Formats: sequence, structure tokens, C-alpha cells
Amino acid sequence: MKLCLCFLLLSAVVRGAEPPSTEISNGTLRAKIYPPDPETGYYRATRFDWSGVIASLNSKEHSYFGQWFPRYDPKLHDSITGPVESFMAIGYNEAPVGGRFLRIGVGWLRKPAEPKLNDFRTYEILDSGKWSTRSGKNWVEFTQELSGAYVYSKKLSLDGNKLIIEHSLRNTGKSPLETDVFNHDFFMLDNQPTSPDVSVTFPFEPKLQSDWRGPGEIHGKELAFAQELPQGVSVYGELKGYGPTAAENDFLVEARKTAAGVRQTGDRPISRLVFWSIGTTVCPEAYVRIHADPGETDIWKITYEFR
Repeated sequence: MKLCLCFLLLSAVVRGAEPPSTEISNGTLRAKIYPPDPETGYYRATRFDWSGVIASLNSKEHSYFGQWFPRYDPKLHDSITGPVESFMAIGYNEAPVGGRFLRIGVGWLRKPAEPKLNDFRTYEILDSGKWSTRSGKNWVEFTQELSGAYVYSKKLSLDGNKLIIEHSLRNTGKSPLETDVFNHDFFMLDNQPTSPDVSVTFPFEPKLQSDWRGPGEIHGKELAFAQELPQGVSVYGELKGYGPTAAENDFLVEARKTAAGVRQTGDRPISRLVFWSIGTTVCPEAYVRIHADPGETDIWKITYEFR
């Protein structure tokens, strides 16, 4: 009986164990980050890149990220926080049923008997590669080496009031690596609800497309909300109006009630722009194109300036 009780208590402790984490700080900003781990990592699903999952990022006055979703499961496609990235799958349509396809930042995945990829499904992982971590006081870098495919590195650095995310993708396979990647962001400025107090400003006038839904409105260069979003209501759709240069990969998210804000800029042109929001988070999603021929390396950067 005692042995059984001890086993149950131990099982409860294991189930509730905090996943591995690391913290970086530069005196102005501090961030808690979950490193990738195929056994105990915070995120082990297959939609998002495992590296650089930010649990929290705070200044002395404001907080910018947190848990926006109600139910946590490490293998649920969207149980993830912070400015996290998703690479479009490579080779899904060409793979036979039972064969493998690629998701950068995750690994080789098995294709089921489904004709179309489903981003909201967690696929069987055949090989997640070898992950390694290097870090300093104000930076951390994660590297994934995946046999027959690539070496992918992501470095997060705090510099003044900025978070800089630098990416490197070296093609070690025999075929070109070409895909789009976007950062979902999951902004939660001071945990303020999505409401008329929150706005997103672009350097161009966004144009709503036919798939647009929800109480989000465009006023000139600003996306605003007609009401506070109640539970179960979302805003979603694609935006056009951006040009062919990296100068337009630039937007500002603000929560006027607390005067918190973040400006996000990328160093390459937008290939697609999607917006999604629910009551707990605001997510402008700028896609960019990535390409690396065999033996070549592609590099790109995103900068977040916090206010």
C-alpha cells in the first residue's frame, strides 16, 4: 500500500515537473526561455520551431509575452508562447504515405494517409536531430543538426531595449531548401485584453482580403478593434498593400492603456501577411521566403524594440 502511494505521488510530481528553462538579462530586459528537448521540452508538437520559445519577457515597467491559451499540452500544436516561428513543410506532397517530409526547427516527420498537410495536427516525429545550446549573460543560441537536411541555428540577444533574433540555415542535403517562415508573435502587452485600446500600425495602408473575418478594422495605416474581443471571437485574415522591399516589414503594436508597445522589423521583404487575434493575444504574422541550395547558407534577422 505504501509502495503504491509513493508511486502515485512520484507520478504526480513527474507530471507537474517544470520543463527545462534558461534566463537571459541585460539589466533593461529579462527573458525566460524554454530550450528544445525531445523528452522534457516545453513544446514537443510539430507546427512550430522548437528553439527560442519565450515564456516571458519583461522590462521594469511592462510585460510582453505569456500563456495566452487555456489548456497546456506539450504535444498540442499551439501550446507555445512568445515570438515563435513556423516554417512551411517541405516535401509533404511528394512524399508517399508512410514516407517522410521536413519541418525546419522540428525535424523529419512521417506522412499519414492524408492528401493535404494539416497545420493543426501533431505528426509522428521520425528524427528530431541533435540539439545543442550555447549561452551568455544576455544571449542564448540553439542549434539543430538534422542528418541529410540542414544545420539550423537561432540566436536570441538582448541589446538595450531590443530583442534580436538571428537565424542561420545551412543546407547539408542534396536538394534545395525553399520555404516560407513566419513569426506568430503571440503578443500579450501587460496582459491587456484585445480591445479598442490596442492597435497595430504598418508603414503602408493594409488592404483587407476576402477571407477577413471578425471586428477588426483598418483606418489608414492602423488596424484597430471595434470592441473588446469576447471569449470565442477571433479576428483573422490576409492583408495586402505591402511592397517588395524589407522597409515594409515593420509594424508597431501598442496597448494605449498601459503605454506598452513593441516595434517589430525584419531584414527581408514580406512574402505574405496574415493577422490573427483572440481576446488574449494580438498576432501580426509576416512571412518571408527562405532559400538555400545544397552547401549554401541563408541568414535572416528579426528585431523587437520594446517600449
